[in-house]
Amino acid sequence: MKVLIVNTYDRGGAANACLRLHEGLLHANVDAKVLLQHKGKKVPQTFQIHNSNTFKNKYQILKQKGFVFLRVMGLLQQPKQSQESQFIKRRAEGLEMFSFPNSNFDITCSPLYQEADIINLHWVANFLDFESFFRKNTKPVVWTLHDMNPFTGGEHYLETFLGADVDGNPVSRDFSEEEMKTSDKILKLKQKALQSAFNLTIVAPSKWLCEAAQKSMLFKNKDIFCIPYGINSEIFQPRDRNFSRDILNIPKDKIVILFVAASLNNHRKGYAYLKKALEMMQRDDVVLCAVGGKESNLDFDANLIELGAIADERLMSIAYSAADVFVIPSLMDNLPNTVLESLMCGTPVIGFPVGGIPDMINHRFNGLMTSDLSSAALFKTIELFFDTISDFDRNEIRNDALNRYDLKIQAINYIQLYQKILNS
Repeated sequence: MKVLIVNTYDRGGAANACLRLHEGLLHANVDAKVLLQHKGKKVPQTFQIHNSNTFKNKYQILKQKGFVFLRVMGLLQQPKQSQESQFIKRRAEGLEMFSFPNSNFDITCSPLYQEADIINLHWVANFLDFESFFRKNTKPVVWTLHDMNPFTGGEHYLETFLGADVDGNPVSRDFSEEEMKTSDKILKLKQKALQSAFNLTIVAPSKWLCEAAQKSMLFKNKDIFCIPYGINSEIFQPRDRNFSRDILNIPKDKIVILFVAASLNNHRKGYAYLKKALEMMQRDDVVLCAVGGKESNLDFDANLIELGAIADERLMSIAYSAADVFVIPSLMDNLPNTVLESLMCGTPVIGFPVGGIPDMINHRFNGLMTSDLSSAALFKTIELFFDTISDFDRNEIRNDALNRYDLKIQAINYIQLYQKILNS
């Protein structure tokens, strides 16, 4: 069985989840390869698509290079931005990305596609050309959803909020007429393309995304399975807390709250809610630890330790192990890798009851969920954790994560699904 996994990038949350599955398949002796639009890591059996696998012929490429030369020399004006680019710029700030279903790449021309028995699409925005791929495809396809984009009119998440107000409560989002018209056009294009997709199976990592796909116009008649992400339990494991704090220079006599300070301007990530909740906290025995790049520009009137960007997964497991609790303030999410990683390290998690987070958090066993979406509710839940901190057993949290999210379990579930499809 030859499996081809297709993903746009090899960096980012969806890419990490995709490559972990690839790792699990390789360890299970499956002949798996990954086709990427952009390759930046040296991961075994991952390949960047060749420029020849596009819809442009040699004449068009030479013509384009000629135009570029003339523009550089000042002999030709820069072209106006495409309607797509202009539309994206007009969207409200802080929204999750929006992508169109067209691409210059023809995945079916790749030798990796041609030799594969089954295709596993993952996060393929700006890589998969909807119309041509499903028209030309001759192989069974499994599509692993990492967000809502495959079945929406361009939105990667159908966000209903635009951040928080001054009191830390949600601000409702209104869709513009242009957004609704554009989404309607894209949905119709996707629906027409999928008319020829007879052998398409959908996999969603969370129950929330699974249910959303089942209710969607595009996938409501497709077979949809829920297979959670898998985590390498040898890398993400509990480390000695004192050792971990020594490594990261974190005080041993403090309660440590860990959070990821990335995409601070992205409303969906909920940073504004966390910031407001932490501002309500008046405690000297608490330290906030932030993982994120220098561009985070955190502004807290509290005990704050900025750990900077952490790319090494083993060092990240040390950060989870050093913390008493991990807080994720996302307003909408699939099955966040960070939550799985924290639980695999035995560290409890606090989050809002949204998306796939209720799949992972068993309230008062391996974490806590808020009563509603507000900074006040998040603050109260963090305070509740302080009062019940001794109730959380790291070994039990770790064992529960092993039973549900070990990479071997995910790989087995995918192998069984691939075989079922190929044998049908």
